[in-house]
Amino acid sequence: MTDRLKSGAGHFPKTFAVAPMMDWTDRHCRVFHRILSRRAILYTEMVTAEAVIHGDRERLLGYDPVEHPVVVQLGGADPRKMARAARICADFGYDAININVGCPSDRVQKGRFGAVLMKEPETVARIAEAMMQAVDVPVTVKCRIGVDDMDADADLDRFVDIVAQAGVRTFIIHARKAWLEGLDPKANRTKPPLNRARVHRLKQRRPDLEIIINGELATMADCQEQLRHVDGVMMGRAAYQTPWVLAGVDPELFDEPAPVASPVEAVERFMPYVKRMLARGVPLHAMVKHTLGIFHGLPGARLYRRHISENATRPGAGIEVLQQALDEVRNRLARRPAAE
Repeated sequence: MTDRLKSGAGHFPKTFAVAPMMDWTDRHCRVFHRILSRRAILYTEMVTAEAVIHGDRERLLGYDPVEHPVVVQLGGADPRKMARAARICADFGYDAININVGCPSDRVQKGRFGAVLMKEPETVARIAEAMMQAVDVPVTVKCRIGVDDMDADADLDRFVDIVAQAGVRTFIIHARKAWLEGLDPKANRTKPPLNRARVHRLKQRRPDLEIIINGELATMADCQEQLRHVDGVMMGRAAYQTPWVLAGVDPELFDEPAPVASPVEAVERFMPYVKRMLARGVPLHAMVKHTLGIFHGLPGARLYRRHISENATRPGAGIEVLQQALDEVRNRLARRPAAE
């Protein structure tokens, strides 16, 4: 287990993580993000315990060794099945296992997991306890600050206290509540107002727990401000939509050199992986779509996105599509006035 995921009571290493995001943080995305930061803890998309037990495990859980430290997020409500799935994930070599108690989608609610479980902290405690008995890696929880009308400090405190009593030491908290009816998952990521102060108060009350905050963190300055109050930060949409922000993690949060010097270098370093996966039959677009925002704000960014979008899905599309898109950016950057 990586030292970055070890923690002791009352003393926690600073943490930066990229949030688990459905349809976004797949294995190809995570390899690209690792190129941008050595320090970031990466998360899989949520996968259900049922899928892990009965599905194609290599497709669901396979990853590249460069991704470490990498955490798998599991969804489910049956302690025995969650424990069985946790053992499978641990055998795959994941550095930690996270329980999803934050997703508000209708499909997840019907399975009685995700954010609806905030109403059942005793169930979450039983799940966590069963998982911790099954594996040697850390078991963590990702939740909201509240759900529906359970929207007070006391509600979050009760949830965390009950689950912590089962042995969970790390809570990743999206600093807005979830509405289980009336808002779709997309709206639930933006509509309910942020309440970061509630997360800060939780950390003050429970200094023995590792508290990581999530929700609308877009810059390293945002992260630095939150690290004054909590042990760690988790960045979501900004990390995916403008991935170059991740190149600031190592130098700005950990005082270490950035792994790459420019977005161009980041894409160049991604190319050997893309070639390798193409040889295994992975479609080009499945990989390069995760790079579309890397040149955000730079000359040639629109040309890059257009070339990828128009050509990467064509039958037989190969590495030359990515190379041509990168050449478009290089040409535009070469023509940029020196004063820019």
